[in-house]
Amino acid sequence: MAKVIVDSEYLKEVEKARRELRALIANKNCAPIMLRLAWHDAGTYDVNTKTGGPNGSIRNEEEFTHGANNGLKIAIDFCEQVKSKCPKITYADLYQVFKLGLIEQPHKPKI
Repeated sequence: MAKVIVDSEYLKEVEKARRELRALIANKNCAPIMLRLAWHDAGTYDVNTKTGGPNGSIRNEEEFTHGANNGLKIAIDFCEQVKSKCPKITYADLYQVFKLGLIEQPHKPKI
């Protein structure tokens, strides 16, 4: 597998988003719904066709209004607060950074 090269400025944006997300989760007490958003965005992956997966498309109305995604518009709106402060980060990365921030423990290695 080829080594993935990520622009250092983008990595800074991801780190900024991570900090903003942690603050949002602490202020809004929204960890469960944010984890659910990350899960549902990634849950479209099809192993047979190798399509879908975490791509940020859950923010589109046809997806967030699907019955299985009921209530996730709240989490999407929370993400918009962070996206406005970190405009360079993709929606796919933004939703998954939330998940990583929830899984990580303070003073432990970053994932």
